[in-house]
Amino acid sequence: MVDGGRSQVVVVDAANVVGSRPDGWWRDRMGAARRLLTRLAALQERLPDTDVVVVLEGAACRAVSEAGAPEIGRVRVVLAPGSGDDTIVSVTAEAVGQSHHPAVTVVTADRELRRRVEQSGATTTGPSWLLDQLDALPE
Repeated sequence: MVDGGRSQVVVVDAANVVGSRPDGWWRDRMGAARRLLTRLAALQERLPDTDVVVVLEGAACRAVSEAGAPEIGRVRVVLAPGSGDDTIVSVTAEAVGQSHHPAVTVVTADRELRRRVEQSGATTTGPSWLLDQLDALPE
């Protein structure tokens, strides 16, 4: 469940964000997922009124299941049991439906997924927005 006290929820399509940069992520999917989670934890520390929810699927999901997630602070990791898109839609609907009505943004470039989550009342933005935020963090 997403924290009921936050005014903003950002749902991250991890596969889509990681895959948006041709930096060799395909050679180490788990490492790429861990790097994303670690950077998101640092970003969330700067955004106290925001919940960050990351949906992992496929190889990254299996690797995190087996090895455990890195230290990620308040970032919530959801491991998709099947379709990552279906899990993102479900997580988004849950967040939009909270009684205090937080603003919900889904980070993905997937057009069909954007359409589906926007139907539930969420807004969307592409991976470049999130990657710009992460790149601006101090090392």
